[in-house]
Amino acid sequence: MRPVCRFPGAKVTRMCGIIGYVGPRAAQEVVVSGLRRMEYRGYDSAGVAVVVDGVIEYRKKAGKITNLDAEIVANPMPEATIGIGHTRWATHGGPTDYNAHPHVSDNGRIALIHNGIIENFAGLRAELQAGGVSFRSETDSEVAAQLLGREVAQGTDLADALRAVVNRLKGAFTLVAMDAQEPERLVAARRNSPLVVGVGEGENFVASDVAAFIEFTRNAIELGQDQLVDVTPTSITVTDFAGNPAESHPFEVTWDLSAAEKSGYDWFMRKEIYEQPQAVADTLLGRFNEDGSLKLDELHIPEAELRSIDKIIIVACGTAYYAGMVAKYAIEHWTRIACEVEIASEFRYRDPIITRTTLVVTLSQSGETADTLMAIRHAREQHAKVIAICNTNGATIPRESDAVIYTHAGPEIGVASTKGFLTQVAACYLLGLYLAQVREAKYGDEIAAIMAELASTPPLIQRVLDGLEPIKQLAAKYINQQSVLFLGRHVGYPVALEGALKLKEIAYLHAEGFPAGELKHGPIALVDEGIPVFVVVPPQGRDQLHDKVISNIQEVRARGAFTIVLAEEDDEEVTPYADVIFRLPKVSTLMQPLVATVPLQMFACELASLKGYDVDQPRNLAKSVTVE
Repeated sequence: MRPVCRFPGAKVTRMCGIIGYVGPRAAQEVVVSGLRRMEYRGYDSAGVAVVVDGVIEYRKKAGKITNLDAEIVANPMPEATIGIGHTRWATHGGPTDYNAHPHVSDNGRIALIHNGIIENFAGLRAELQAGGVSFRSETDSEVAAQLLGREVAQGTDLADALRAVVNRLKGAFTLVAMDAQEPERLVAARRNSPLVVGVGEGENFVASDVAAFIEFTRNAIELGQDQLVDVTPTSITVTDFAGNPAESHPFEVTWDLSAAEKSGYDWFMRKEIYEQPQAVADTLLGRFNEDGSLKLDELHIPEAELRSIDKIIIVACGTAYYAGMVAKYAIEHWTRIACEVEIASEFRYRDPIITRTTLVVTLSQSGETADTLMAIRHAREQHAKVIAICNTNGATIPRESDAVIYTHAGPEIGVASTKGFLTQVAACYLLGLYLAQVREAKYGDEIAAIMAELASTPPLIQRVLDGLEPIKQLAAKYINQQSVLFLGRHVGYPVALEGALKLKEIAYLHAEGFPAGELKHGPIALVDEGIPVFVVVPPQGRDQLHDKVISNIQEVRARGAFTIVLAEEDDEEVTPYADVIFRLPKVSTLMQPLVATVPLQMFACELASLKGYDVDQPRNLAKSVTVE
């Protein structure tokens, strides 16, 4: 079931855990316990800061919270009634002690924590350094701390100072800060990143997720976009970034602590399905230069070398392999470079033809997949350039590649990948468009138009999510079904494969995906009376394939299949041949996988849940396969 309240914790930018506390309790204990309740998010460092006698005391360590605990035991912190804490998922700068949050300003006045990505941090950092500010980390986040420290040093009120800072920042952020000279006050701001206020009696909280404070209160306030909150033990003041009073949305958390980690969802997988609009948006964030050209900050391969590429090989496993199959259509279409897609476990054993002008692209959510890692090493031995598309900063695969594009989806906890698939497709599209730009295979306005459509998909994915009730009802109909088939053409074929894989992984059903045009070459023999057949219908703009898939629907229906059709919202040609129609937003062919995959994910999740299976931890499977 979806949660009763839709609050910021249900959607994330970079999956950092944030908590701030002000009140009579021991702040360090409140903050660290809140961080523990957000461990499910995944992180690579943790830290806490408090204010005592006009001084900021802080401890932070790379690794798990147990490392932070050990640091605090070795170097105890004085008792305090105000504190902030953070678990970091590294993006800018590796997972080190110095890069961990909180960050303290050069003048010692400000401690600050940050969730998100500050796109214009490089210019701001250079400005601060020119003014004599010394930086201790590689992060984008420290820029905000140093800017805020400079503002308060000039006598600006803390809330006004934070407004001045956020109005200079570009990107996505939640910022929480405290001033050593104001030991009963927190200020926080949000843009495109979660922030919620916990309302207590004589105490208040700010956090990225209500899980952080649900032990102490179920009363909360959801902040809107571009809002700032000023918090003391007895007051909460919400304004916009201009300082005007702003409307906020109080709510009561209706679920208990055990559900808090999942933000009210029954399964992490279901939660991650609903996080996909934000995950795709975050993957696309900050990808343009000021001149409007596409940029990939993590892609440090000279353009001359990219122009010499004459073959691309995408290497991946499982769901990532299907994302690569989708990407092949787009990359070949946009770049006119031949593109192959290989299963990583087979790649190096078939003696592939790789040269210095071959580009190998690897897809791995964890960045630790053993088969993919060995494929990288083989490709580099053959002097090919390797680009990793990965969700985990500092993982082995990005480290051993020539370049990396991070998806910024946040950790996936459910074993069956969902947002990993969509963000990998989006990242592959970014790579394809960038190659087209570098090689001048497309004009700048053509690339901008495609990027604009890609950037428009997150709200369309949300629209699909908002209309999933019929898919859930359909799952109840097939709780005892033994076999399900999926059909698609063009990019719809890998979507069909991914839909089948999800049923295999978590519902333990026989499920197969086929190219619809291959039906008469064998698979149609599997069609029996009443068997459910999902069909992904291409957009009507591709008239030839659209009409052929309608013929395929007629073929299976004539043999007794129950046809479940995913088609555009205004496609009435499919209506006579579909037993159930699930309508998709109208998009171009290459964008359709970003909306068409979502109902298939939810069907599998709902069916497995109804069958009483552990959706997040399916039998025999692990999240990251680290052995060959």
